Amino acid sequence: MKQTDLKLEAVVIPVADVDRSKKFYQDLGWRLDADFAFDNGFRVVQVTPPGSPASIQFGTRITTQRPGTAEGVYLVVSDIAAAREQLVALGADVSDVFHPDAPGAQFGQIPDGQADGPAPEHASYGSFATFRDPDGNAYLLQEVTHRLPSRVEGAATEYASVSDLAGALRRAAAAHGEHEARNGGALDENWPQWYAAYMVAEHHGDDLPK
Repeated sequence: MKQTDLKLEAVVIPVADVDRSKKFYQDLGWRLDADFAFDNGFRVVQVTPPGSPASIQFGTRITTQRPGTAEGVYLVVSDIAAAREQLVALGADVSDVFHPDAPGAQFGQIPDGQADGPAPEHASYGSFATFRDPDGNAYLLQEVTHRLPSRVEGAATEYASVSDLAGALRRAAAAHGEHEARNGGALDENWPQWYAAYMVAEHHGDDLPK
């Protein structure tokens, strides 16, 4: 039997003031997808972070969770310093960048488990920052530049935003420079093919070209 696709579309978070939350997320540049209110008191608002395939929903009569209790909602970025700078400029109170010194310390439940600054050598999956919405719902920024194997399905390679594509091109350019240096500094006329192979392998978590 063919496996049925189950695509994560939206995550519900609990808020106390729908209009306040709507303004907060729109101020961050998140796309407003829907704001539907009904006579029975039900209201649903959906916003989508830039470049994200999944969305956030909140409203009234939508959840029994206490406002502000959502934690560890991941927002994956390709450049954590740039993402933090942009969010701060848009009004979010974002923590300094840190990396876990102990497994799971990124969630803030392990005392003294976080170390200042990005992960050594900017190791993919290793650098974090946090911020909260007006109710205290917690978001976790995570820098991912090279996917682990089997984390991306299919043969297609897609980039969700211009910044993601630009970051992949910069990393390919740096790796290609090392490739040329290993070959005595000779210019590689086939660099487009090398860039393409590197970017696809990085995106899918495959072995990178040498």
